[in-house]
Amino acid sequence: MKKVELDIKGMHCASCATLIQRGLSKKIGIKLANVNYATANATIEYDEKQVNETELLDVVKQKGYSASIKTEQKDPTKENKREAFRLKRKLAISLIFAIPVFVVGMVFMWAGIKLQHADILLFILSTPIQFYVGYEFYKGAWSALKNKTANMDSLIALGTSAAYFYSIYLIFFQPGTGQYFETSAILITLVVLGKYLEAVAKGKTGDAISKLMNMSAKTANIIRDGNEITVSTEDVIVGDLVIVKPGEKIPVDGVIVQGDSSIDESMITGESIPVEKKKGSDIFSATINKHGSFTFKATKVGKDTTLASIVKLVEDAQGKKAPIQRFADSVSAYFVPIVILIAILTFLSWLFLFNQNLSFAILTAVSVLVIACPCALGLATPTAIMVGTGLGAKKGVLIKGGDALESAHKVKYVIFDKTGTITKGTPELTDLISANGESGNKKLLTILGSIEKSSEHPLAEAIVKYAKEKKIKFNKVSSFKAIPGRGVKAKIGSANYFVGNPKLMKENKINTSKFIDKIEELEDSGKTVMFLSDSKNLIGIIAVADTIRDSSKDAVTELRLLGIKSYLITGDNTRTANAIAKQASIENVFAEVMPEDKANYVKKLQRGGNKVAMIGDGINDAPALAQADIGIAMSSGTDVAMESGNIVLMRNDPADVPKAFRLSKLTMSKIKQNMFWALAYNVVGIPIAAGVLYYSTGWLLSPIIAGGAMAMSSVSVLTNSLLLKNKKL
Repeated sequence: MKKVELDIKGMHCASCATLIQRGLSKKIGIKLANVNYATANATIEYDEKQVNETELLDVVKQKGYSASIKTEQKDPTKENKREAFRLKRKLAISLIFAIPVFVVGMVFMWAGIKLQHADILLFILSTPIQFYVGYEFYKGAWSALKNKTANMDSLIALGTSAAYFYSIYLIFFQPGTGQYFETSAILITLVVLGKYLEAVAKGKTGDAISKLMNMSAKTANIIRDGNEITVSTEDVIVGDLVIVKPGEKIPVDGVIVQGDSSIDESMITGESIPVEKKKGSDIFSATINKHGSFTFKATKVGKDTTLASIVKLVEDAQGKKAPIQRFADSVSAYFVPIVILIAILTFLSWLFLFNQNLSFAILTAVSVLVIACPCALGLATPTAIMVGTGLGAKKGVLIKGGDALESAHKVKYVIFDKTGTITKGTPELTDLISANGESGNKKLLTILGSIEKSSEHPLAEAIVKYAKEKKIKFNKVSSFKAIPGRGVKAKIGSANYFVGNPKLMKENKINTSKFIDKIEELEDSGKTVMFLSDSKNLIGIIAVADTIRDSSKDAVTELRLLGIKSYLITGDNTRTANAIAKQASIENVFAEVMPEDKANYVKKLQRGGNKVAMIGDGINDAPALAQADIGIAMSSGTDVAMESGNIVLMRNDPADVPKAFRLSKLTMSKIKQNMFWALAYNVVGIPIAAGVLYYSTGWLLSPIIAGGAMAMSSVSVLTNSLLLKNKKL
């Protein structure tokens, strides 16, 4: 199976997207087709043995639209600005003719001013609006008719044509009986105004991608053939040596080979505090160098950089439909034909059942056609998804699709992997206890640091790091030897020393009974205890632990307030697991679990239809992340994390887990509000447009007012979605 994305032009409403999607889905060889009206984008999975890209483009063309293969990431704001400018130009042209039509056809009439040949003047003024400004509606309606369906263009074309051509009939065959040119002219102008406002608002929903794309550096200073030259970022290749000076943006991903600095990585992680970097540190494109100068080797360029991956992730998420969108698509597919039927029944009822004149019957039918545009319903879900995923990206929470955003708020259980998720993933020295009391701590740390400096064991790294922080000066070590499963031995001067576990102490007849209570206390806290001795006596004990992240306990507490129960899963022994769980305020523990068995524990909690989220580092937790209803991956700088989860936490911070669930809840609330108002608007508006209040109140909805209301319904849905940008997570 192959996946391709298409840029589609010419869609005017949600029905257009449904029409194209239906056509693509029927094509043999296409497994999945998703067309998004809000992003003007189609995502297609197909069997390249049965169908090719040219045939996919032909399907879209046959439906009356144009499409092209998406070859690069495009700034959606620029695209929307172009569309807004085009509509603005059409609106200006329409207003040039519509304003005189309004003045002559309505203002003069209300004022009792009679203008000679006013009907002919209105005919001349309204014709350019009907057939130039309104050309797109006829084109869209004809395309829908060829495909044996109907869409928003069908409604507008039918409604305005009825008013326009009936007016021609009146002025040429029944002169002096009236006309309705102002109805069609002003109606088309209002629809174009609504579409212009919609394009402006849609541009704002795409701000997230636009801002991310604008963050990238435009040029890079590289070393080639021994010379420093400045090139476009697109011309940097893997392996290039790149020089970055204070205040500059980093152009591509890489590894520092010379120098050190602090880097503002807030655009990736959302964390405002600069991160210290030195030789060997990974750095990412579009992050900002704060102080020092350094040289780094480019490892990822172009579409492979971290920034490009994030943009692609957000773009994909905004293009994917939430399951709730299927409801809107289904309604839109049947809605327009039903509205046309209602309009016909309205026309016939007023004309024959209630004995109204032809003009009255036509105006009520036109009002029904115009007010019932399904655009608001079509925009209800994708606009909220776009704003929601954009807000998440800004906060360092990357959500990879509308389905994940919709499902997250339903989660009942959250399973945290221990190492690297609840804990920091790197051991730290937590306790230092000298056999001679606190006065012996410096000597203890000096000997330990000196010996462990030669070791590559992770626990040794924790000891050396701590010693360096305490500014300990290391002694020269000789005869260093690692003893597998025990520890190490070495000489400093003429003295022999041993660093290791109880087995090593026992083999060398070192008595540790003096600290038996302390050892048990440390081990009960989930810490690894090590001993330092010389050839005869114990010098001290050291405890090393993978400590929990500062925010882990608060995250679990917040989840509990959201009604979500937390579990800890780990391959560690039960005692260590329980100790870590207690520190994090987690009550439920799965301990001594092999990586390949983690998915089974997810399945266990999923029984009975419960929604389960799994949170891990995206590497050995991949099967469990895939099994979970929502897989949440700590980014950890890995590509695997990007692929494994439905949600990626760029800050590697458990505190962002409840944020993801709150974002889901807020977004779904907006979607439901949008859909309620879109449906309520039509449920209330259509009967009023059909004239149900006429006999009881004498009030009849004008097609012009119906057109204005229809335009504002879409704008109100977009505005409501944009309010999500101001929400705090």
